[in-house]
Amino acid sequence: MGKLVNGAWHDVWYDTKSSKGKFVREDAGFREWIVDEPDAKFAPESGRYHLYVSLACPWAHRTLIFRKLKGLESHITVSVVSPDMLSEGWQFDAPETLFGFTRMHQVYTKAKPDYTGRVTVPVLWDKFTNTIVSNESSEIIRMFNSAFNGLTGNTLDFYPEALRPAIDAWNEDIYPNINNGVYRSGFATTQQAYEEAYDALFDALDRVDAHLATHRYLTGNEMTEADWRLFTTLIRFDAVYVGHFKCNKQRIADYSNLQGYMKELYQTAGVSETVSLEHIKRHYYFSHAGINPTQVVPKGPVLDLDSDHGRHAL
Repeated sequence: MGKLVNGAWHDVWYDTKSSKGKFVREDAGFREWIVDEPDAKFAPESGRYHLYVSLACPWAHRTLIFRKLKGLESHITVSVVSPDMLSEGWQFDAPETLFGFTRMHQVYTKAKPDYTGRVTVPVLWDKFTNTIVSNESSEIIRMFNSAFNGLTGNTLDFYPEALRPAIDAWNEDIYPNINNGVYRSGFATTQQAYEEAYDALFDALDRVDAHLATHRYLTGNEMTEADWRLFTTLIRFDAVYVGHFKCNKQRIADYSNLQGYMKELYQTAGVSETVSLEHIKRHYYFSHAGINPTQVVPKGPVLDLDSDHGRHAL
């Protein structure tokens, strides 16, 4: 996982020495918005935008779920990177369709030749102006949630105004402690940093599990953005984070409510098509040689995702 410095690629890992062993994620470098307004710089038009994703990455997975749920598949094209992220970062198994690039960092320097920062996915690209609109997943899913409604007629709203305070509150707890918490555990390079992240992670999972004992979804009876942001971490947890990131207090399968909740979300129409456990396991175990130097990818576990989720009574 390298980075660009003034447009030049450098194969460098995260600097945890200066943060006392803690993993600190960089902010996204592109933060523009697609808005359905007259004279908008980025307008919601069919065929205009292209999404670069990894099937392994939970942040990119959010955008694929919203593209599916909001009926945007015929309007927004997609390129998928290889699960292997090695010395040149995210790469493509075959040249991507817009420019024939073989490395994700080429997409970034196409947009900004002197770019400095991590080369991450997802990336939302504008074909008309040949630039990146955004590489911030939380904002891309908000665009997908509402900006294209006039084009698609799909009015499903996963960030309804009445629930926004509750959604935001859940996001503020789940992002640092669970979504990023697994990385803070797995990428920690001191015992103290690891244990702090580990404790915060399982405290947060315990809170969510207890809440789901009496609530179908995080904010009540409606699926919202907060549920999907949590889901992409939960679906990877037992396959990767328990072992590879040492998040081994217990599995999601061991929780009274989180397991059924995760399965219900997975079984939502179209969502299972966005999940690739093959890519997920290959990416984490093969790409993070500092954590798994043999690069051996485990065969298991066998995950029971398609059986009855058992939440009909809620």
